[in-house]
Amino acid sequence: MNCKRQRDSENAEKGKKRNKREERAELSALLEDEDVKRGVKEAWSQRAQYSRGDLELDCHPFPHLLIRNFIQSDSFTENLQRELLDLNFHEKSNDLYKFNQSDDLKKRKEPHITGLRAALFGLFRSWLGEVLGIELEPIVDVSCAKYQYTDVLLCHDDELEGRRVAFILYLVPPWESSDGGTLDLFSTDDHFQPHSVVKSLVPSWNTLILFEVSPVSFHQVAEVLSEDKCRLSLSGWFHGPSLERPPRHIELPFPRSPHLPRDETLLLEWVNPLYLDVDYQSQVQQEFEDSSEIQLKNFLKEEKFKEVSEALRLTDVQWTKQGPPNRRCYEVASLESFPQCVSACWELLCSEAFFLLLSNFTGLRLHYLSPSDEDEEEEKDQEDEEEGEATGSSGDTPSANKNNKEPSTPVCVGELRRWAHGDYTLLHDGDASKAEYALDLLLPLNYCDCHGCHFSSVSSCPQLLMVYPEENSLALVYRDKETLKFVKHINHRSSTLPIGDSCRRAVYDFSFVYYE
Repeated sequence: MNCKRQRDSENAEKGKKRNKREERAELSALLEDEDVKRGVKEAWSQRAQYSRGDLELDCHPFPHLLIRNFIQSDSFTENLQRELLDLNFHEKSNDLYKFNQSDDLKKRKEPHITGLRAALFGLFRSWLGEVLGIELEPIVDVSCAKYQYTDVLLCHDDELEGRRVAFILYLVPPWESSDGGTLDLFSTDDHFQPHSVVKSLVPSWNTLILFEVSPVSFHQVAEVLSEDKCRLSLSGWFHGPSLERPPRHIELPFPRSPHLPRDETLLLEWVNPLYLDVDYQSQVQQEFEDSSEIQLKNFLKEEKFKEVSEALRLTDVQWTKQGPPNRRCYEVASLESFPQCVSACWELLCSEAFFLLLSNFTGLRLHYLSPSDEDEEEEKDQEDEEEGEATGSSGDTPSANKNNKEPSTPVCVGELRRWAHGDYTLLHDGDASKAEYALDLLLPLNYCDCHGCHFSSVSSCPQLLMVYPEENSLALVYRDKETLKFVKHINHRSSTLPIGDSCRRAVYDFSFVYYE
């Protein structure tokens, strides 16, 4: 009898410990309603709309489900929020995003995190699998994210092997669309590329949103604009058989052009005389060869720079938005609409004389008159050959083979770009395979320190080079085949200025790439 009482006491104590380790999460009663389950399943399969109480299914632009009051207990949800905020968060920042994220929550022991995880992995996973008519794997990726002022997650589709359904549970204070941080859904074009935002979902307390991961599930977290609110969410993916993906769309490359036949009179008209001095060009080349990048301040003559800047501000130039949003977002000027002085500046950057000047700055062979390492090797081979003839040696020489090599024609491609709040460029999966040796040029116009924009190059190694644009400062960066570039998202902090501030104006730059 005493043994039985002891066992009962031990079992009761174990039960108390279990209760301490895990609080049961009671999910929305709608998930237990068979009529709701059938209605959601039928609507999802037919790509139709469905709503019942706190549950809404919409299939435009792709299937997504919203469940308000997802967790029944207010006290559970509040305690869950406290546990999540006590976690350690790591800053995540690259070309695509900027926010703070916790480690994976699969092994966390906090009682409310454990309880919700059990409900998601168990009851909710089974319900969702029945709705979709597929077998979802028992393991679910789940972590916590904090988005604060200027944090953002740009356009992407979430596709990764095994991901089938993405979900987000919001634990936010009262939230308005003006606070930013909306979940934006994109329409797609005939190539399955994102086109434009057609729906924005405002975060709200204890609301779960899920959507099917597919070739068209392009979405973003809009930049958080509130300076005092935290967009806290718990998110992850249910895994299962992936949907079939169409062949990846391949963009046509931008056409490249050889230099324009313009002589050095164009340089004398436009470029600061300091940079036309041969001795100073040698200093520039030495510095460039040491670091593979340089900024040449006050590059254009002051009066020319002001003329171009004023013309861009005051002239009706035709601008076209560049996309798709999973690759880039900025505007490009039509060459035909350039004011006369802007056309002249464009000709300068495309001119034969400028190609030769860049060769002198960098040591790259961008003009047939510029010396190269191969020339030096050929000279050495020639000397060795002459020495060999003097001593009576014979045979084929390396220089004889090199002289038969056809020299390549240096080319360039350029844009005149206009930047605004929210613009960016992104790295893309196919970029690495197409990477080439190249010289990047950036000439900023109408920039000032308060814009905080920057042009960045990022390589395959952890090293990141950031080039911050300055007024009339010519930035040159040499990229090898393992280096890719992007322009970081221009956020609210960098573009918000006091009314009447002289810096409150459009931002432009000439962006060129030169190939040997």
